[in-house]
Amino acid sequence: NTPFCSNVSCVRAQFSVATKVSLYLLFSLGMLVTILGNSVVIVSIGHFKQLHNPTNVLILSLALADLLVGVIVMPFSAIRTIHGCWFYGDEICLLHSSFDMFLTTVSIFHLICIAIDRQQAICNPLHYSMNFTMSVAWIMVCTCWAVAAVYSYGLLYSKANIAGIEDYMASIHCLGSCNLVFNPLWGLLDNVFCFFFPCTLMVCLYTKIFIVAKEHVRQIEDMSKSSNNGGRGGLIKQSEHKAAKTLGIVLGAFIFCWMPFFINSIIDANTGFSTSASVFEAFVWLGYFNSTLNPIIYALFYPWFKKCLFLIVNLKIFNPQSSTIKVFLILGAVELSKD
Repeated sequence: NTPFCSNVSCVRAQFSVATKVSLYLLFSLGMLVTILGNSVVIVSIGHFKQLHNPTNVLILSLALADLLVGVIVMPFSAIRTIHGCWFYGDEICLLHSSFDMFLTTVSIFHLICIAIDRQQAICNPLHYSMNFTMSVAWIMVCTCWAVAAVYSYGLLYSKANIAGIEDYMASIHCLGSCNLVFNPLWGLLDNVFCFFFPCTLMVCLYTKIFIVAKEHVRQIEDMSKSSNNGGRGGLIKQSEHKAAKTLGIVLGAFIFCWMPFFINSIIDANTGFSTSASVFEAFVWLGYFNSTLNPIIYALFYPWFKKCLFLIVNLKIFNPQSSTIKVFLILGAVELSKD
């Protein structure tokens, strides 16, 4: 095997056959879970009217972004990681990098909207149904996608991210490379705009949510002792708390998966881009696997996800006259709307 990607150009990654097979299996499994898991979320929320609420509209849109990561971004990145070569030319490289950045930005914007939605549901429950309608949720979704697209594609296609480091880019360019690089200014601005400020805001919102939720739990315990209505109100509030807790875990998974990449991008831009290719690829794939984790989190904490998965796997979803679906809709309607 030639040690270069194209004649005497970029150097190939030197992995053993066993390592390559292991990486192909790992990445294939990640892509499979990402695509199938997020497809179940999209089909479930889209098909069952009981799941049509503002929070689930945001979850559906987030699942679409995660699905696109598995379909569009992961396959090309897997080949680049395993072989150490980019075989598809500079234009496709730029498009791939733009999609990568775009979908990450879409995810963080959706998590902000979900945090605001949960904060209003817990902290301002009397006005929540009026303030957060389905129309508002769809406006938020469209805004997230539009702003993320303008920012990501505008930044990379204008080449503002490599302004001032053209000589360095020329020195590392070779046939078979595909590098997403930020100069020190945009390395910092991108981190602040797309990660650190949004995550700080969301952590503050969820902190407020759980402080209020703790107070609600105390009130619910007092009310349930005095009246049956209080117990019913407690069940409703507890469902909101459960949703906030689950989506807080989704936020925690996002921070865990993407923080190494964003921190490294700042350090790398100010240390002469000294991060090794293997470490960089490891950080990138840790971020990609966030799109794999989200449907797993839903499966662990959302009963409606498990029930919808059962119906889809058994093809019951295509038979509206099925007794299983009737029982599911009758007995599960209240639980679905709460969860």
